[in-house]
Amino acid sequence: MELLQNIETGAREKGLDPAIFIAAAEKAVVRAARAKYGQDHDIRATLDRKTGRFVLKRYREVMADPADIENDTAQITIEQARRIKGDAQAGEFIVDDLPPMDFGRIAAGAAKQTIIQTIRDAERAKQYAEFKDRVGEIVSGVVKRIEYGNATVDIAQGKAEALLRRDENIPREFLNIGDRVRAVIYDVREELRGPQIFLSRTHPEFLAKLFMQEVPEIYDGIIEIKGVARDPGSRAKIAVLSHDYAIDPVGACVGMRGSRVQAVVGELGGEKIDIIPWTQDIATFIVHALQPAVVTKVVLDEQTRRMDVVVPEDQLSLAIGRRGQNVRLASMLSGWDIDLMTEAEESERRQAEMAQRSALFMEALDVDDVLAQLLVVEGFTSVEDVAETTLAELCGIEGFDEDIATELQNRAATWLEAKAKERAEKRAALGLAEDLIAFDGGLTEDQIIRLGEQGLKTLDDLADLAGDELREMLREGEGEEAQDVLTGDEANAVIMAARAHWFPPEEEDAEAEAGPAEQQ
Repeated sequence: MELLQNIETGAREKGLDPAIFIAAAEKAVVRAARAKYGQDHDIRATLDRKTGRFVLKRYREVMADPADIENDTAQITIEQARRIKGDAQAGEFIVDDLPPMDFGRIAAGAAKQTIIQTIRDAERAKQYAEFKDRVGEIVSGVVKRIEYGNATVDIAQGKAEALLRRDENIPREFLNIGDRVRAVIYDVREELRGPQIFLSRTHPEFLAKLFMQEVPEIYDGIIEIKGVARDPGSRAKIAVLSHDYAIDPVGACVGMRGSRVQAVVGELGGEKIDIIPWTQDIATFIVHALQPAVVTKVVLDEQTRRMDVVVPEDQLSLAIGRRGQNVRLASMLSGWDIDLMTEAEESERRQAEMAQRSALFMEALDVDDVLAQLLVVEGFTSVEDVAETTLAELCGIEGFDEDIATELQNRAATWLEAKAKERAEKRAALGLAEDLIAFDGGLTEDQIIRLGEQGLKTLDDLADLAGDELREMLREGEGEEAQDVLTGDEANAVIMAARAHWFPPEEEDAEAEAGPAEQQ
């Protein structure tokens, strides 16, 4: 009975089910019994809940066919079984009682280690179950140990520890043993040595959760946090949206005399926070995100999610920020790549593009520079635009009549046919494989020909490249003036599309596996 009382006491102290302690004790007794009688025996122990004593039994399985016996100690033939029990049947067990165990010093030590390990495993399983659903939650704890800048934090009064790694702590913030620290749980992993709880003070979610604690409107769902971008310890931007038109989201987050935002700033070690009103119009949102700089023009490319942002000359350094911080955070917050330029640079670039397109139209359509520039001003960017637009739209351009519009389209079609024939001849001369010619994964015909000129002949050749190699092969220009035509993400997407035929869809695999079975 004393054992049962100890089990009840231990279970209450650990916050575990007493059945776990009982199972651990039974497992320890079985281990000690096998050490005495032999490891091949199927010995099972049961703790009598009334007397507090262990009942030991040996089990032997009855086998119908002697040839199936793999363990002579734990299995017997049906003939042997019927000598003990006349109606024994194959598959049942012959159970023999064993005398109570008299634990020696070594056996008692081994049993104790088994119990300790089982209870420890149960504690770890309980801890993992408790914290796996708390990712994204802010916790407070006391620093217990610091090793190489990594802090071990007690977050449950001695019942759970979490790791705050050096790179997840705010720069220039030094912790000492005994310091109380707040952080967000950003990951919980179940590993061999137990669940590992990882904390972060640099994660964007930490900033969002701090605002949720300080701003009741965010907690109640009236104000929604649409995005967070951080340069931990230095500056952050947070985009907010109010679902109640009567409530100003920025004012609510700032608080009376800045009390709410200052509470968050104090927790983050003085990190400056820009609170930005979120809007669905991305151009307007970027204008707000780049504040305090003044923006005069925004040009979007939705296909590549890039934008050109034009600012006055005296606002450029302000828009860029210290070490590019302002524009980098605005880009992170919006999810768009931002190219900043002054009004003079934008004008110069626009003139260069106009000259380039005008030259193209003058060559392809055999027109003078006035007509070519008129097409550029009207928004035509390629010969294909001229060929594919409707006759009515061309006639709508001031100074164009039906004869001029028809002639321009005929010249555009003739030029495109000549270019298509030239490309076909180049592909044939280079010996490009059909799978590469037909590849529709983000490359133009001219780019595929450029790859062929550099030795790529098949789709597998393209698939074997790395993203950086592809960008290098397609780079236009030489020396310092060379420009990439693909971003890193675009190049990687092309490579993965080229490798798609290496990995058949799961549906096809399933059908292939099911086919032979159905035929049988």
